[in-house]
Amino acid sequence: MSTTPKPSTLGELRETGYAPVSVREEMRRNLVTALREQRSLFPTIRGYDGTVLPQLYNAILAGHDIIFLGERGQAKTRLARDLVQLLDPEIPIVASSEVNDDPLAPISAMGRQVVAEFGDDTPIAWIGRDRRFSEKLATPDTTVADLIGEVDPIKVAEGRYLSNEDVISFGLIPRTHRGIFNLNELPDLAERIQVGLLNILEERDIQIRGFQVRIPLDVMMIASANPEDYTNRGRIITPLKDRFGSQIRTHYPDSVSLEGEIAEQERTKVDLPDIEVLVPAFMREIITEMSHHARRSPDVSQRSGVSVRTTIANLEAVIANAQRRSILQRETHAVPRISDLAATYPSTMGKIEFETYGEGRDEQVLDRIIGDAVRKVFVRSVDPSGLESLLTAFENGLSVSASDSADAFSYIHQVSAVDDLSSTVDALVDTKEPASIASAIEFVLEGLHQTRKLSRKRSRDNGAMRYAR
Repeated sequence: MSTTPKPSTLGELRETGYAPVSVREEMRRNLVTALREQRSLFPTIRGYDGTVLPQLYNAILAGHDIIFLGERGQAKTRLARDLVQLLDPEIPIVASSEVNDDPLAPISAMGRQVVAEFGDDTPIAWIGRDRRFSEKLATPDTTVADLIGEVDPIKVAEGRYLSNEDVISFGLIPRTHRGIFNLNELPDLAERIQVGLLNILEERDIQIRGFQVRIPLDVMMIASANPEDYTNRGRIITPLKDRFGSQIRTHYPDSVSLEGEIAEQERTKVDLPDIEVLVPAFMREIITEMSHHARRSPDVSQRSGVSVRTTIANLEAVIANAQRRSILQRETHAVPRISDLAATYPSTMGKIEFETYGEGRDEQVLDRIIGDAVRKVFVRSVDPSGLESLLTAFENGLSVSASDSADAFSYIHQVSAVDDLSSTVDALVDTKEPASIASAIEFVLEGLHQTRKLSRKRSRDNGAMRYAR
């Protein structure tokens, strides 16, 4: 199938009827098309359909610059990056232009010079969406030269005059002309650098040192910030806040099930030969419930938040521990269980900040969070009437050992005399696979302990647990 070749010169481009369109108009037009087609623009972002996305669409329709305000791990960067879907697949630029000069409206000295010299023979290049998005993590050492530009001493040394616009070396924002620029953690910019953004957000131009020239930019500005820092008492200057058209507040998933789905979607899938990973629903709920409990805990800093990345990392950690056990025990299924939750200590400790003030109680706080999560999931998942015979067996002297290194059959052998337990296990896992049954049994035992029906002793040597009456 033949396709019409794209114009390669300015003259050919004119013949197509091409007319310059601002990036805001371009995004608005493509958003309108997507909304009319009821097409999902952010398929990998969940839980924002009724909250964040309507505000985002309104901001784009209004042509606003946007600040995403939220704690860490709330998909702010992903939202910004996914906005490239609203850009056209390709646009024409003056070939070799470093600021994406529109052939019919060049803004740089180089672009204007080339068009003036070659006229309709000006060579045209086409760039895709990926080259029209750039981002910068704001840090205290970020300079005006990084973002906007500076006089290039090498060009001066080559003999060019300081009065000549050609000596300017453009920063990231001018290089994103006709595109989207995302600035993460905006309040971390030094105040004098924040001042440098004022013209870009209001007058839509840049000024570099003593140059009289003003370069009109067409850039959609996106930024992100933590609410704690984004106040005039924090690290943001008030005039800069005033220049963002829309401030959109992001949030954590409002339900355990939704966050569990996000964690499953985002976790790294590690496939090991001859080992199948099965994650019982109750284990995924416990891991997710841990994050929700931490977000309500007075012992956890709520200023920093508890990122969804914590849930993802914890899920990955317990699966990795289950896989390690499967390798050592030569089992064909890796099924996380309660004893695997010890693997979440390393993955959690670096992601949340405790309000324990150096008293060394971080592990105790995490133990309490895990216990609360297990109890809550157990209460809503298990019918206590089906555990009468199990409790009777414990009354008669039964004790059960549990460990993250124990093979699956050891659990089945220890409770094989309890007839009624199978109905509870069947309600928790829909398979007769031994590793899944072992996971369900351990969940029931820990749930009974957390509801004060059983006692539990933990070995200091290997972390093994013994449940008894």
